[in-house]
Amino acid sequence: MRAVTWHGRADVRVDTVPDPTIKDPTDVVVEVTSSGICGSDLHLIEVMAPFMTVGDVMGHEPMGVVREVGPEVTAVRPGDRVVVPFNISCGTCWMCSQGLQSQCETTQNREQGFGASLFGYTKLYGQVPGGQAEYLRVPFGNTLPIKVPEGLPDDRFVYLSDVLPTAWQAVQYAATPPGGTLLVLGLGPIGDMCTRIAHHLGIDDVYASDVVPERIARAAARGTHVIRSTDKDDVVQQIQDATAGRGADAVIDAVGMEAHGSPLASIAQKATAVVPDAVMEKVMQVVGIDRLAAFNTAIDAVRRGGTISLSGVYGGATDPVPLMRMFDKQIQLRMGQANVWRWVPDILPILTEGDPLGVDDFATHHVPLEQAPQAYADFREKRDGAVKVLLRP
Repeated sequence: MRAVTWHGRADVRVDTVPDPTIKDPTDVVVEVTSSGICGSDLHLIEVMAPFMTVGDVMGHEPMGVVREVGPEVTAVRPGDRVVVPFNISCGTCWMCSQGLQSQCETTQNREQGFGASLFGYTKLYGQVPGGQAEYLRVPFGNTLPIKVPEGLPDDRFVYLSDVLPTAWQAVQYAATPPGGTLLVLGLGPIGDMCTRIAHHLGIDDVYASDVVPERIARAAARGTHVIRSTDKDDVVQQIQDATAGRGADAVIDAVGMEAHGSPLASIAQKATAVVPDAVMEKVMQVVGIDRLAAFNTAIDAVRRGGTISLSGVYGGATDPVPLMRMFDKQIQLRMGQANVWRWVPDILPILTEGDPLGVDDFATHHVPLEQAPQAYADFREKRDGAVKVLLRP
């Protein structure tokens, strides 16, 4: 089959790789019909490169049609249409029973000290082949795939794999009080969807910060108050002006790690291209390599006693965090990989009853799988209005 594979820093290719097969009696094989490119995928060709291996199949936002099932699979059958969550959870362990599928005890990567395995996402998370491919082996066929209806386009459901539950969890963790103000930092796919979910859940005062014109236009068109800056002082001043000087009741950091604007972070991340992986693995586990501009903006923009919900991914092991200021402000902080199945019962009915979140036209680009390298480059450089890209095998 054809699949998007990792070959180094800023280097993804489409290669022919072996077709997946049934290995365990509860496996299923899915023919992928749509698969998203996520901002987290860009981390794999930048800062997370030391934890990748040439030939790794990428992608963790797939959906498709079941083509083969193991002998113990009863929940789905060939021909069923399914979305595949990005985190690989058994659905039956204690963590899964608590709605913490991202910490699944069956697939935890204990040797690495990390949580549940993820599709297409580094040796830290199991090095499981991903879904930017023609076919995908999916374990736990009775509990992991999300069965979705026929008759509606892929775009209606594909975001159940990551974007929707990640944004939904971010908004829930933010816990904006009735009549309160929510600020979202970053209007990429997750931040944009956070604003849509917040409006849908009845949060009236939704603000967001970004500088990319296409992103700003998308959010503003749906009623979000957009702060057209990412400068901390600008953002904090504008949100204080809007809240009688107190600050936002809740802030969602949908940016996460980045190197732009931070020389030290940029040097450390670029070093992944020239320093041996074995060395960089150790370096990344003991140093801070993130630019924390968004997180620091969140700390200053949230009111005293407010909540910061962290959905953007960070990679530094010892990033400097201003604990004294956070303690003084009595900030509540929640974070983590989305627990996809925890939120599916809340989200799926919304998708089947209509399109209040605008998922049908959420993607800006639909691209054949063979054009994935160019799509990655355009998404990375924010060219051609690329906000959300779906690959079509």
